Amino acid sequence: MINLVWLIPLFPLAGFLINGLGRNVLPKSIVGFIGCLSVLLSFGLSIGIFLELNASDTKSFEILLFDWISVGNLSIPFSFLIDPLSAIMLLIVTGIGFLIHIYSTGYMHSDAGFAKFFSYLNLFIFFMLLLVLGSNYVVMFIGWEGVGLCSYLLIGFWFSNPTYASAAKKAFVMNRIGDLGFLLGVFLIFTTFGSVEFVKVFPQAATMVSGDSVLVLITILLFIGATGKSAQLPLFTWLPDAMAGPTPVSALIHAATMVTAGIYMIARSNILFTLSPLTLSIIAVIGLATAILAATIALTQTDIKKVLAYSTVSQLGYMFLGLGVGAYTGAFFHVITHAFFKALLFLGAGSVIHAVSNEQDMRQMGGLKKKLPITFLTMLMGTIAISGIPPFSGFFSKDEILAHVFEYNKILWIIALIGAMLTAFYMFRMLFLTFYGTFRGTTEQEHHLHESPFSMTFPLIVLAILSVVGGFIGIPHVLGGHHWLAEFLSPVFAASNARTESIVPDATTEYMLMAVSVAAAIIAAIGAYIRYLKSAHIPVPDNGERTALASLSFNKYYVDEIYDSLIGKPLNALSQFFFKVVDKSGIDGLVNGLGKTATASSQGLRLLQTGNVGFYIFIMVVGIIAMLFYGFYEI
Repeated sequence: MINLVWLIPLFPLAGFLINGLGRNVLPKSIVGFIGCLSVLLSFGLSIGIFLELNASDTKSFEILLFDWISVGNLSIPFSFLIDPLSAIMLLIVTGIGFLIHIYSTGYMHSDAGFAKFFSYLNLFIFFMLLLVLGSNYVVMFIGWEGVGLCSYLLIGFWFSNPTYASAAKKAFVMNRIGDLGFLLGVFLIFTTFGSVEFVKVFPQAATMVSGDSVLVLITILLFIGATGKSAQLPLFTWLPDAMAGPTPVSALIHAATMVTAGIYMIARSNILFTLSPLTLSIIAVIGLATAILAATIALTQTDIKKVLAYSTVSQLGYMFLGLGVGAYTGAFFHVITHAFFKALLFLGAGSVIHAVSNEQDMRQMGGLKKKLPITFLTMLMGTIAISGIPPFSGFFSKDEILAHVFEYNKILWIIALIGAMLTAFYMFRMLFLTFYGTFRGTTEQEHHLHESPFSMTFPLIVLAILSVVGGFIGIPHVLGGHHWLAEFLSPVFAASNARTESIVPDATTEYMLMAVSVAAAIIAAIGAYIRYLKSAHIPVPDNGERTALASLSFNKYYVDEIYDSLIGKPLNALSQFFFKVVDKSGIDGLVNGLGKTATASSQGLRLLQTGNVGFYIFIMVVGIIAMLFYGFYEI
C-alpha cells in the first residue's frame, strides 16, 4: 500500500485536469462527483497507508519516483517520505478536504463558475499533498508555492469585485515575502549540509553544537517563511482579508491546509530548531504576541467570518508558542484538533450566511437557533471545543501547550491564559449574537430563513463529532489516559528529545493548570452570556461611538494603515520617481533622443539627394580632389 503513495496526489491532479478542461461541457453533477471522488480516493489510500505504517516496525519509508535534478554536487530526487507526521497530515488534508468538497456542492451550486471552483479546489489539495509528502525541502517548496498560487486563485475567485481581487493580490504578495526567507534558508541548508534531503540533513545537524550560528540563521530564515504562510506577526494581515473568497475556501485555507504549512515545516525540521534556542525563543514570543493581538481584535469584529479569521490567527499563534517552548507534539496536536473545530465553525458560518441571504454582519442576525437547529448545535460544539472546555478536543491540545509554557516561563503562561479567556469570550459572543435573541435582519431575509441542505449539514455533523472526540488521541497520563499521539510521533521527534531534557509537571501542578484553564474559559463564557444575551447588547454601528480601546480593536490597531504609510506609500512614490524620472525621462529619453537624432540627421542629409546629374558629377570631382590633397599631405 505504501508504494502506491504516488496515487494520493495524482487523484486530485486528475480531478483538476478533468474539471478544468471540461468546465464548459460537463454538467454540475458530474463536476461535483469528480471533484469529491478524487479527494475521497486519496483519503481512502491515506487511511490504508496510515494503518500499514501503524502496524509496521519501520516508521519511515522513502519512495523514490524518479531522479529529478542532478547538477554537480546537487542531487535532488523527486521522492516522498512516509512517516507518522506525514501520515497524519495526509489524513487531515484529504479527510477535511473531502468534507469541504461535499459542502461546496451545495454552497456553490448556483455559482456560474462551479466547475472552475472545483478544479481550483482539487489543484489546492494536490499542492498541499506535495508539500506534506516531499522528502526534501525542494519538493516541499513546490507544494509551498503551489498552495500560495491556489490561495490567490480561490481568494480572488469572485474577481469582478475589486475588493476581492485586491485581497487575493495582498495574500499573494505577503506570502512571497515569507517565501523568500524560506528559499534563502533552503540555499543555506544545501551550502551547509551538501543536501536538501531530510534523511541526510537531519542526522548531520544532530551532531552539531546547540546554538551554532549557521543553524540559528537557517532556522530564522525558515521561520520567516512560516510567518508568511501561517500568518504570524508581522505578515498576518493577509489572512483576515482572505475572507473575500467563498466560505468553503475560508475553511480549506484556515482549517487544515495552507496556514498549518508553517507549523508542519517547523515540526518536520524540529532538530534544526531544537539546536537553535534563540530561534525558539523568538518563535515563542512572536507566537504569543500574535495570539493576543488577534484575540483582542476578534473581540469587536461584527463580520462573522472576520471573527473566525482572527480566531485562526490567534490559534496559529498558540501553535507557534507550543513550538517555541519545545512542545512539538502539543503544537501538532493542536493542529489536528483545530482542523476539526475550525473547519466546523467556518462551514457553520457559511450555513448561516447561506440562510440569511449572504449577510455576514452579526448585528443583522440573531434568533437563528430554531430556524437552523443543526447548524446551531454543531457550531455550539465547535465553540465549546475551541474554548478549551472538557471533554471536547480543544481542551486536551490547548492544555498540553499551556502546561509546557508553564514549565518554560510563568509570565508567558499568564499571558497565554489571558489569551485563552479572550478566545472563549469572543467565540461565545459570536454564538449569542448569531443564534440567540430576536432576528434583527430584514423581513425578506426572515421569510427565507431555512436550514441548509444535507450536502452542507452532513460535513457539519461529521466535524462536530470529531470536535467532541478528537482530543481522545492525546489524553494525558494524569487523567488515566494513554497519549497515543505522543507515542506515535515519537520517532519524528526522537533526535530533539535526545538533545533536550523534558520537564513534565507533577500531577498536582497539572491538575491545577487544567482547573485554572477550564475556570478561565467558563468565566469568559459567562461574561459573554451576561453582556450579549442577558443584557442583549448589540455592537454599535461602524460609525458609532466607541471607547479608545474598542476603536483600536475594531480598526485592527490600524496595522494595515501603518503598513500602507511606512511601506506602501513610500514604495509607490519611489516607483513613480523611477517611472517619471529614470524610466520616462532617462531611459526613454535616451532611446527616443537617439531616434530623434537619427531622424534629424537623415532629414538634413536627404537634401543632398537632389536628382540633378550635373550636381552629382560636381560632388564627385570635389571628392576626387579632396582625396588627392589627402594623399599628397600623407606623402
